[in-house]
Amino acid sequence: MSRPDTRRLDREIQRTTRKLEAVRKGELWPLTGQERRAMLRAVAGGSYRVLREQDPGRAERRIDQLSTTAEIRLTAELTALHTERQRVINEHAAAKAAKKSKGWW
Repeated sequence: MSRPDTRRLDREIQRTTRKLEAVRKGELWPLTGQERRAMLRAVAGGSYRVLREQDPGRAERRIDQLSTTAEIRLTAELTALHTERQRVINEHAAAKAAKKSKGWW
């Protein structure tokens, strides 16, 4: 038995890490459609309040809250991917040990 096949999981981990970094930078591309629409609604509402010379505080808090929830979601996905990768490695190690123990010596 060779090495466990974790290439797919490694690619997903890299992709999710890039998304998490982008969300931390304030980019919109890694957000889901629902999160993106909510973010644009908050930006539009805040812009309207600024044009009316009012305080956009609620819109700013909503934008911060949306980016925080997206960050939490991506962190949870990353944790799940790491857990799955470790499970695949452990299963491979157990299968390798079982195969090795069946030998003569």
